[in-house]
Amino acid sequence: MNTFTVIFLFALILSYGIQFWLSGRQKTYVAGHREQVPQAFKDRVTLSAHQKAADYTIEKSKLGDIDGGVGMLFLLLLTVGGGISLVFDFWSTFDLSPMWADLISVASIFMLMTVIEIPFSLYQTFVIEDKYGFNKNTLPQFAKDQFISIGLTLGIGLPILALILWVMDSIGSLWWLYAWAIIMTFSLLMSWLFPTLIAPLFNKFTPMQDGSLKDRIKNLLERCGFNSQGIFIMDGSRRSGHGNAYFTGLGNNKRIVFFDTLVNSLDEEELEAVLAHELGHFKCKHVIKMLIASSVMTLISFAVLGWLITQDWFFDGLGVTNHSNAAALLLFMLVSPVFTIFMQPISAYFQRKFEFEADEFATRHAQGSKMISGLVKLYEENASTLTPDPIYSAFHYSHPPAAIRIAHIEEKMQSA
Repeated sequence: MNTFTVIFLFALILSYGIQFWLSGRQKTYVAGHREQVPQAFKDRVTLSAHQKAADYTIEKSKLGDIDGGVGMLFLLLLTVGGGISLVFDFWSTFDLSPMWADLISVASIFMLMTVIEIPFSLYQTFVIEDKYGFNKNTLPQFAKDQFISIGLTLGIGLPILALILWVMDSIGSLWWLYAWAIIMTFSLLMSWLFPTLIAPLFNKFTPMQDGSLKDRIKNLLERCGFNSQGIFIMDGSRRSGHGNAYFTGLGNNKRIVFFDTLVNSLDEEELEAVLAHELGHFKCKHVIKMLIASSVMTLISFAVLGWLITQDWFFDGLGVTNHSNAAALLLFMLVSPVFTIFMQPISAYFQRKFEFEADEFATRHAQGSKMISGLVKLYEENASTLTPDPIYSAFHYSHPPAAIRIAHIEEKMQSA
């Protein structure tokens, strides 16, 4: 132990303490408003639907608390508990090159983290989601998804990790700049390939059939100046009753995707308004802005790691005896969230700002009233609470709370 150990433990307790405090506020606030539908929704949402959303929110929050507690304990065991050193020392006893030993060590730790999360995913899917009527998944499908995810992580992640470790070992003191360029190039490539290469591994995407809905959407795209490689219906109902819509991809590989559950829930004008909101993110350049922000933060992170990797106290303070580049990279990925929790509400603030801007765009290119009615249906059918705790939502929510968001849309409709 050294001074940094004390700093890390203090930051860990503070970080998780804030998370548990916020979760407690959320559960208390939602439960306290369970018995009455908010005034703004009295004519739109039934009391039973409101109570279902409250109960669903509270149960998910309780599971999140347990998951967070296990995550904190596991992080302690890996760091000051010596877990990372044990894993690296174990693989170093085999007749492997340093590169392979480091790769397998990092992969082993992330596999352990994945395995620990599986019981929580199972409980979320087959207990909570099932209880509230959302789960359509099966155990074989769940297992298949897990294997595909792990296979993609190993098949794509390990070569990228190997390349970054080679850069760290070979380039010199400015390795972090090259590593950043590799990560950003890879991220852009995956964003471009995701619609046609990755997403179809998990879901079936069927081109939208000709008809009034497709004509309405094409007219919207023309009004908004948006070009895509197609409009697709995704079989989201194969796993869940939740609905959504999004556009994905970059450049000439953009796609518009509707969950089949959403198409079955909303009328054509509501679907047009929801899509207009999604197009608003594109036309307001939110995707580019988020990409720039992400690239800057990634660059800063690599620069900080480039300094930390030369400091013995960084390794020793976190219980790691193996002062290798792989160990430093792993440590940084594991502990940096503890020290950057203050960034979460800042990020959430800008994401909510983007949502307001996208809603404004939607009211100009579709019917605002249909945007509101579509949102109310989504809140009700997805059991999203209408009464989140204000501090919790300010910290965590990437979308404005329902009442605030709808009031903002109504204000824009009146001023139009």
